[in-house]
Amino acid sequence: MNHRQTYPRELEGEYLWSPKKNQNGARNLSYDNMIHVMPGDIVLSFADAAIRAVGVALGRAREAPKPPELGSASDRSETSPGWQVPVRFKELTDPLRPKDHASQLAPVLPARHSPIRASGDVNQGVFLAAVPEPMVDRLTELLAGQVEQIAESITRTTGGSVVDDAAEERILQRTDIGPTVKKTLLNARRGQGLFRVNVERIERKCRVTGLLDRRHLRARHIKPWCICDDREMLDGFNGLLLSPHVDHLFDRGYISFSDPGELLVSKDLNQAVLMSWGIALPRNIGRFSQEQCGYLEYHRVQVFGKSNGGRRGPSSGGPEEPGAGVIGEPLVVRTE
Repeated sequence: MNHRQTYPRELEGEYLWSPKKNQNGARNLSYDNMIHVMPGDIVLSFADAAIRAVGVALGRAREAPKPPELGSASDRSETSPGWQVPVRFKELTDPLRPKDHASQLAPVLPARHSPIRASGDVNQGVFLAAVPEPMVDRLTELLAGQVEQIAESITRTTGGSVVDDAAEERILQRTDIGPTVKKTLLNARRGQGLFRVNVERIERKCRVTGLLDRRHLRARHIKPWCICDDREMLDGFNGLLLSPHVDHLFDRGYISFSDPGELLVSKDLNQAVLMSWGIALPRNIGRFSQEQCGYLEYHRVQVFGKSNGGRRGPSSGGPEEPGAGVIGEPLVVRTE
């Protein structure tokens, strides 16, 4: 289905919208796909013969009337609720015309319900389609890193909540664990329940501020909750008790710690922030246990490294930490 006129409105409004059924009341696989979009899914938006934007789904589909800014439609679509998915988009610096790469894309197109024809033209009958992994890899390669850069940028602006929401959805849909275990794992996301109890058995205070009153401390995973397996989600060695402002810096990758306890500071963090919060540099907060060091290595590379990490506190010296790649998310193609 060609929706050229809705492209700028949906990008600006940060959503996808579709009817639930065709005008004749029949089901439409493209519309059904709306309810399968998960938080964190990547959306490639196709308009005017090119992939022009990348989006990240911020939530699941919900019933919603047709947004008035999308203009007139049939009486049925105006009066009947459709599906609306919140998506944050960013336009590509270098759009991709599939027709220019038809020979490379043709071998990896799905046999049925493909959003792109072998000729490289858009399939007008497809509104939204999940694509197979080989097609994901080929499109990502042709877009030359733009998908990863935009997805990471959007995820950062949401504070990582999109990735956490996706992990939570996966837990809720699992059939190998019961509701009690699910609740325990979901409580851990918020630093509550069994996870916090386990952390408090190991950590007694905020290592940076020295605050002992646990009523004002947050239990934070060192290796992010959304990346953990069940054991790691509840492991007390995978957690720190942090004052709220320190928790913010650690969660966003503005700071990290070396195994001996040296405070590491991102190049993106304004030194005035540390000064105003009374965090003097250089600073050592005490050596971590062997069990904690494994999690800290992950944080330094995959969280701190992504936040332009690598600079230690003044006068501390030492090598830079390596950067990190983007954690891949499912890919969905939207045809406009």
